[in-house]
Amino acid sequence: MPLLPDTHPPRPAHPPLQILWRDDDLVAVYKPAGWLVHRTGLDAGETRFVMQALRDQLGQRVYPVHRLDKGTCGVLVMGLHPDAARALSQAFEHHRVEKRYLALVRGHAPAGIRVDHALRPDDAPPHAPVQPARTELRCLARLELAEASDTRFPTTRAALVEALPETGRRHQIRRHLKHIAHPILGDATHGKGPLNRWWAERLGLQRLWLHAWQLTLPHPATGQRLVLPSGLRHPLLDGTPRQTVPAPTAPPEPAGPGAADGAVAADLRDWQLRVLSLPWVHCPGIDGVKD
Repeated sequence: MPLLPDTHPPRPAHPPLQILWRDDDLVAVYKPAGWLVHRTGLDAGETRFVMQALRDQLGQRVYPVHRLDKGTCGVLVMGLHPDAARALSQAFEHHRVEKRYLALVRGHAPAGIRVDHALRPDDAPPHAPVQPARTELRCLARLELAEASDTRFPTTRAALVEALPETGRRHQIRRHLKHIAHPILGDATHGKGPLNRWWAERLGLQRLWLHAWQLTLPHPATGQRLVLPSGLRHPLLDGTPRQTVPAPTAPPEPAGPGAADGAVAADLRDWQLRVLSLPWVHCPGIDGVKD
């Protein structure tokens, strides 16, 4: 007897991306860790691309206006037509977008520091000119574990840091944290392999602990201030990210079946259960500038 034709639509290769905000001009999504924003020859074996997945999910073209590293999770914005993409790109270029990140770093980071340290593009030759780069860093919490990750020290220290990049150089936050000797844990390029492996064993996961926590930007059509949080919430983070003006409200955009139990939920659980549940102590005051 011949088989009946399959009348069910094919299942997508990956769960739908979670949409944080959508209107006629822009869409904000949660980018899971491990996804690329778009195809690149530098990672030819990867199959998860936000642009292609979002285009198929929405049934329309999307236009990138900024990027997140493959290992970074959190808020990513795209334009839904060329004019909106152009306006958003200009907002990023002219520093009218406030970007807030959360990073898990080595050691007891200073309570507050503004890193003003020029950077040469990663792939530029040694004689290429450097570009201005500035990042404000604020320590949210510190911890000290009574276990040695390095035989030179009897304990292991770490900090949760809020990073606000004022410029948009590639890998800027990662490179600036390395510059002040507090690299992001899990950073294979700018961190320390033995320490990364020690933390991966303790946390049960090897990954880059950098989270795009919130974007605040002018709406490309109205200019209204739009606050786009990632959804990461925990008592340790109360009072941050800081918001001086309430975000506009809109009906929630359905994320699609499976999204709540997929990569986004896993990302947030990783941060909440593996990192934010550690024995943190809030950081005090603010201090200087690092050149």
